[in-house]
Amino acid sequence: MTQAEPVAFPQDRTCPYHPPTAYEPLRTTRPLARITLYDGRPAWLVTGHALARELLADQRLSTDRNHPDFPAPTERFASVRNRRVALLGVDDPEHRVQRRMMVPSFTLRRAVDLRPQIQRIVDGLLDDMIAQGPPAELVSAFALPVPSMVICALLGVPYADHDFFEGQSRRLLRGPKVTDVQDAREQLDAYFEDLIDRKLKQSEPGDGVLDELVHVQLREGVLDRQDVIAFATILLVAGHETTANMISLGTFTLLQHPQQLAELRADPELMPHAVEELMRMLSIADGLLRRATEDIQVGDTVIRSGDGVLFSTSVINRDEDVYADADTLDWHRPARHHVAFGFGIHQCLGQNLARAELDIALRTLFGRLPALRLAAPPDEIPFKPGDTIQGMLELPVTW
Repeated sequence: MTQAEPVAFPQDRTCPYHPPTAYEPLRTTRPLARITLYDGRPAWLVTGHALARELLADQRLSTDRNHPDFPAPTERFASVRNRRVALLGVDDPEHRVQRRMMVPSFTLRRAVDLRPQIQRIVDGLLDDMIAQGPPAELVSAFALPVPSMVICALLGVPYADHDFFEGQSRRLLRGPKVTDVQDAREQLDAYFEDLIDRKLKQSEPGDGVLDELVHVQLREGVLDRQDVIAFATILLVAGHETTANMISLGTFTLLQHPQQLAELRADPELMPHAVEELMRMLSIADGLLRRATEDIQVGDTVIRSGDGVLFSTSVINRDEDVYADADTLDWHRPARHHVAFGFGIHQCLGQNLARAELDIALRTLFGRLPALRLAAPPDEIPFKPGDTIQGMLELPVTW
């Protein structure tokens, strides 16, 4: 069940759409392996698909980041581990209460209702990009502003502030220094403190999620200001960073797979299947974090109470027992049961919105720019290191 020598985790990818080559031993020792974190702490890494779904639904694994035994994959993460994190950083019953507040804004119906607005945003950005002419840097011109505009509209955050919160989000997730991460969190806290004050002074609340939290939950004492700030931070940061990375890395991946791209162009109705397969293949949020609160028996192995347990989505989603020829893009495989969004009670709240954004963004991008291609050699285009959400740092394109 476990390989002899623990593998260091996380590690950088050598190809932006494949797991790190150093993870190869983990792919042959499913479903559970030993790893070491940045500070030398040993932990368990779940690598098998069936075990991942079983353990992600097991409430003996906690997401409470304030506990001193909670695993930290990086020094940056450890430096803000004691800061309040809504939804992802709390267990039931508190998590159940928080999620119930948010669910109405992230249902499938809500995502369907938002599709015309998402389409207008995508079309407008492509209009601007086409008017300026090739070449273009797709991350800043398209991949990042699409989800930023969408999540701002949904939350009720002024898009005029996007340079600020996108910059702070980058520092929060990538540093590079611990002091950058800590300062970014403080900057975001101060920003949302001010935004809450501005919303409280409005005679009529807006229709954003934060307006509801401020004018109902905060005024009625259901939440305090720090609760609202925690909600705002996780929804804003996760709501644009993850989808932006999927759009940029998804575009790069498609351009590197011309046969599959040609199939999509010939049959655009395959796009929803392509979105699922790309999420499985790319697994941009690699390394979900948990802490065992009790001993858990896994075959002949015992995960002890207090042990750190991580889930490598990039390895789990390449499980050959579930996905034949798992390293190949295949629009026709049933990929919907991947764990790119997690699984269990903490499964990504925004998955319906993310699917809609990816479908519209990729469908429209390749539909309007049929000659789209990379404007630099693939091996010279920079992508993100393995200790953060995976994606492209830049994506120069032409058409």
